[in-house]
Amino acid sequence: MEDKKEMCYEEIKMKTKNGWGMLFLVLFMYVIFIAGLVFGIILTESGGGNELVGIPMIIGSAILLVVTIIINTGLRVLKPNEALVLTFFGKYVGSIKEAGFYFINPFCTAVNPAYDVQNAITLSNISNELSAPAGKSNKTSANISKKLSLKTMTLKNEKQKINDLLGNPIEIGVNVIWKISNTAKAVFNVDNYCEYLSTQADSALRNIVRLYPYDMSEEGDEKSLRGSAQEVAEMLKVELQGKVDIAGIEILEVRITHLAYAPEIAAAMLQRQQAVAIIEARQKIVEGAVGMVHMALDKLSENNVCDLDEERKAQMVSNLLVVLCGNKDAQPIVNSGSIY
Repeated sequence: MEDKKEMCYEEIKMKTKNGWGMLFLVLFMYVIFIAGLVFGIILTESGGGNELVGIPMIIGSAILLVVTIIINTGLRVLKPNEALVLTFFGKYVGSIKEAGFYFINPFCTAVNPAYDVQNAITLSNISNELSAPAGKSNKTSANISKKLSLKTMTLKNEKQKINDLLGNPIEIGVNVIWKISNTAKAVFNVDNYCEYLSTQADSALRNIVRLYPYDMSEEGDEKSLRGSAQEVAEMLKVELQGKVDIAGIEILEVRITHLAYAPEIAAAMLQRQQAVAIIEARQKIVEGAVGMVHMALDKLSENNVCDLDEERKAQMVSNLLVVLCGNKDAQPIVNSGSIY
């Protein structure tokens, strides 16, 4: 239990100082440095023993410059929806999440795993560019800083081939809307929170898709990926949120963006759907035709149009069903003689 607690970092709000006062101090120190350097050089060149004062003044100005530069590195600007996670010689000291101009300990280091990965990719691309033939270049720039973005972001999960509940291979893709809610967990609990989210999204998608068929059964009493997309998306959100809590990520929404049978069975499934549709249409046609025949016989009987024996009724029913259920228009035949 102790090891688990040590691994799971909790966010600490760091106490900060306003940076404007330190900015004016840094500017004042630069002025003193320039003045001390100029007067030190003048005294040194004037001779007459003044170099005993001028040289220490130059050395003091150089030391002051180094101190000023160190202090200057402690000035940080944060825009809205940005955060800094700071460590002091490897120990986590706190996070800054509010926009403003701050002064922090110059020896504190900002940490962002995504920045380190982007730097490695950029260095690799630079190496490849230097070794590439003349006229060919592969330039990339690292746009990721050591500040963490607290904005709402989108992960577009690529289409995956997964077997549904019935074992049919399908292709499915989702979009995940997310943001960082705990900066300490995002930085220290996982190696790279972006890659971790992508991996867990793939895993959650496979776990949920295997619980449902692509389409509902003929009885229509069960949920399916196509017919219950909203419910499936909600289950995906719950499943994924449970997996990424350790990374300090909040899942805002999950949406299915692509859903289709895999190409190898798509044609067969289309034929199956067409067959089901044809059967359902035929059932409706037959039900309607039987009702119309029944109504015709009742009307003839009620209005005493003619008396038909059972054989003639059967023949009339057969003729009407052929006319009403046929795919093509029936050709009428006029009987000029007696039907008896």
